Amino acid sequence: MDVDSSPTVLVIGGGATGAGIARDLARRDVDVTLVDRNGLSSGTSGRSHGLLHSGARYAEADGPEAKECLEENRILRRIAGACIRETQGLFVQLADDDPAYFDVKRAACEDVGIPVEVVDGQAARDELPDLAADVERAMRVPDAVVLPSRLVAANAADARDHGAHIYPHAPVTSMDREDGRIASVALGGEVDETVRPDYVVNATGPHAGRIAAMAGLSVEMRPTRGVMVSVAYDGLEPVLNRCREPADGDIVVPHEGEAVLGTTSVPVDDPDDYERPDWEVERTVEECAAMLPPVADAERVRTWWGVRPLYEPDEASRGGRGISRGFHLLDHADDDDGVANCCSIVGGKLTTYRQMAAATADMVCDRLGVDAECTTPEERLPGATDPDRLDAFVREFDGQGPTDADVVGR
Repeated sequence: MDVDSSPTVLVIGGGATGAGIARDLARRDVDVTLVDRNGLSSGTSGRSHGLLHSGARYAEADGPEAKECLEENRILRRIAGACIRETQGLFVQLADDDPAYFDVKRAACEDVGIPVEVVDGQAARDELPDLAADVERAMRVPDAVVLPSRLVAANAADARDHGAHIYPHAPVTSMDREDGRIASVALGGEVDETVRPDYVVNATGPHAGRIAAMAGLSVEMRPTRGVMVSVAYDGLEPVLNRCREPADGDIVVPHEGEAVLGTTSVPVDDPDDYERPDWEVERTVEECAAMLPPVADAERVRTWWGVRPLYEPDEASRGGRGISRGFHLLDHADDDDGVANCCSIVGGKLTTYRQMAAATADMVCDRLGVDAECTTPEERLPGATDPDRLDAFVREFDGQGPTDADVVGR
């Protein structure tokens, strides 16, 4: 395979953030190569429940993070076209849920600027008759659904169109350091070459610690697994969120003819090798059925697990589940055993991938002396108005994840 052996920037990790970084850098005329080991979207991005956050889920816990979600939600609605489904969202309060929590969330959303509309339980059931009888009230928010396979592939296609090299099956096998820099990176798979980049970006999600260790660096991760269960259910329009402290089985995401039920949060030692127990599936279905009873007996079409790329120091300081998922850009030039030409981007969420990419590209350009502005909030993704073209990108980059396998390429 014809490989650029001396790229200016090597981005490792072909999820949303990595593809977004490659797109951003390529649009700034930086020579960039993007590699992944199992096809784009094969990791966390392609194994989510597919919610495009409005920020409401995080509003009372972290107002600034919620505002960033809202801003990115609006940007993606403008630039991503058929990568997004405009569904809206509904936070529902059941009889056993604390009404004070609902009021705090509503007030926090209003403070952030998230549009909210509160309706009583009957009005919510008029909109969605299958809602549980004990839904007492609900709050409409601008959530949406994202099709991550399309989103990642479209970012990669735009990067390629601006000169980037994309290798979906090129796992990193080793790195060599010389004089406080990464001198070379060995790539296996379909590439089987050694490249010598000027700068290396580690965007490998829950695998960030393993990749960093190849360069003698330490990135402490606390990955957690979560299960998604897709059931046959037609006619669900808004995303359903249980309006309570985050817990197992508190979200239902509409697809075309299916509803995705999620999720759990269980620490794992190895993001490649972990248990997938039946109890997580059953608990998720049971809890989601408390909001939407028909899903309890609906045909189970697909089940998959994803692993969250949580950053250990952040999780330790914030206290774990339920706290906002911010991202962290680690400049390894600042480490005790520093590497001048490497950074890692960890944490975050799919909704804020573009912002994560922009922050990373800004830092990389600063280190390289590149004077160019980010244009990704304004430029529409290629194929945004053409689902068939988007799906062709997914095939091109072997980018099909389970989240949207029921929709993409149908």
